[in-house]
Amino acid sequence: MSAHTWLRAGLAFLAVAQFAVGGWALLFPRSFFDIPWVGMRMPYNAHLMMDYGAMSLATSVVLGVSVFIVRRSMARTALAVYLVFAAPHLAIHIQLLHHLTPGERVPLLTALTAAVVIPLVLLPLTSRLEKA
Repeated sequence: MSAHTWLRAGLAFLAVAQFAVGGWALLFPRSFFDIPWVGMRMPYNAHLMMDYGAMSLATSVVLGVSVFIVRRSMARTALAVYLVFAAPHLAIHIQLLHHLTPGERVPLLTALTAAVVIPLVLLPLTSRLEKA
């Protein structure tokens, strides 16, 4: 598979994941919050859950557009937008691990680490794209 194909597939994966998570958090905030590593045994806040969902949906739009407008500047912008959220999100959750059982920590850290590693792996592939 070419670097271009890997990049498009990675961007599409991130876009679909953000769309799914965003739609769930926006439309069914209580259900999303009830996942142990989301609510982390803290008080429920519907407003924050729906805001998170809307932000995730907005991020999915930028990522999704970059799948179809495969230009260096678009792909880099989409990945930067995603990383600006994903990296601090991982750091925040690392600080809050005490709210979780050891069995709940593993899937959380796996998913959030992948959310940072995937765009970091994709970023160098953007150098092969057409400028614009």
